[in-house]
Amino acid sequence: MKELLKKCLVEFLGTFFLVTTIGCALFPNSNMSFPPMAIGFILMVMVYAGGHISGGHYNPAVSLAAAVRGALGWKDFIPYIISQLIAGTLAALLVKYLVVIPPYSNETSFAVMPMIICEFLFTFALCYVVLHTATSDDTKGNSYYGLAIGATVLAGLLATAGTCYGAFNPAVALGIFVMGIAQVKLVAITLLTNFVAGAAAAGVYKITSND
Repeated sequence: MKELLKKCLVEFLGTFFLVTTIGCALFPNSNMSFPPMAIGFILMVMVYAGGHISGGHYNPAVSLAAAVRGALGWKDFIPYIISQLIAGTLAALLVKYLVVIPPYSNETSFAVMPMIICEFLFTFALCYVVLHTATSDDTKGNSYYGLAIGATVLAGLLATAGTCYGAFNPAVALGIFVMGIAQVKLVAITLLTNFVAGAAAAGVYKITSND
């Protein structure tokens, strides 16, 4: 139990800093912000910081992929995602206190099918990269896994700007909803898409991995 609590605390901290960075970068107090870089980098450093303890998921879809792959025990799966979702919610509340979110932002809307495709593709890519760089015996002990994971999110954000929320992460989707910048229907679709993509990535990993 003590070991699980330690892992959940690491997952909480990593997710908290990720969602806080997302909110503060999207709605800065100045115009000197480049959100995709800030988001990709905070994920990278948090993965390096906590990867050796909890796996550095900070993402319920990644935790699902890891559980399906066998890198995370199913008994730990629910505590992991509870920690991540609580962290995303608290981080969003902090962002609402720290920065001014324009009223028009809650009108953000996307065409549903392109949004689903983009969220699926880059959540899949993220989970696929995590499994191959951070859980595979072939790449065990490498020093680049954090960079690979952060760069995947950076690439996804740059590629899908204006098409979807760029969450690639149910905890992030929940966070932007709490911030008031996402519609309930679209957030629900994003959450489901993220989880499906995580499970799909685990399935493809099992087919392609040498483990």
